[in-house]
Amino acid sequence: MVNLTIDNRKIEAEAGQFILDVARENGIVIPTLCSHESIEPTGSCRLCVVEARQGKKTRIVTSCLYPVAKGMIVDTRSERVMNVRRLVLQLLLARCPGSEQLKEMAAEMGVEAEPRFVPDTDNVKCILCRMCVRTCEKVVGVSAIGFSYRGPEKNVCTPFKEESETCIGCGACAYICPTGHIEMETTETGDTRTIWGRTFKMKICKVCGRYFAPEDQLVYISQKTGVPIEDLAVCISCR
Repeated sequence: MVNLTIDNRKIEAEAGQFILDVARENGIVIPTLCSHESIEPTGSCRLCVVEARQGKKTRIVTSCLYPVAKGMIVDTRSERVMNVRRLVLQLLLARCPGSEQLKEMAAEMGVEAEPRFVPDTDNVKCILCRMCVRTCEKVVGVSAIGFSYRGPEKNVCTPFKEESETCIGCGACAYICPTGHIEMETTETGDTRTIWGRTFKMKICKVCGRYFAPEDQLVYISQKTGVPIEDLAVCISCR
């Protein structure tokens, strides 16, 4: 165990833990758009920066990737930290001027509504955090989406932007997306779901009679686990 200070609070943490995780465990809020407990951190969004001091050395670090150390003093809201976060938000807003999530965060941090940088006319909401790609690959195990093109044209999509035969329609990518860029639509009756340009037929729970999961997803789970598809045809509420 190591002892450190975060925002003038004495805290004990396990050696090797990252600053962001320790802060969360102690109720200290550090904003982030690319961090989730299900996948390893990458520091893509750069909003979780903090000021860390060890001895006479002070630096701005990415808290989701920076491990705690004995005697470390962390300031999560110093003027240097807030200036970096505001700049990052202004850059993200220029790329994604239509993101309501970014607008809310900007308002909370006092970022002026008037853009500092020229906004992207494509009005996308993707900040290229790779959360959806990593979730599809590491958590779901399908790898149905990825990055395409380079520079300002870089974006997340299915291979060649065509209908993906690999996608199982689970919706994990839409759930994990921090800015609402990935759209998933379900009909009023709930019998179909559309995502990445493909429509999936939903399965009815044999107990309650509600649609609860894409049939392709259940087939995939059955193949991976060896559990008969009939045993998977029950929603979580009825198990």
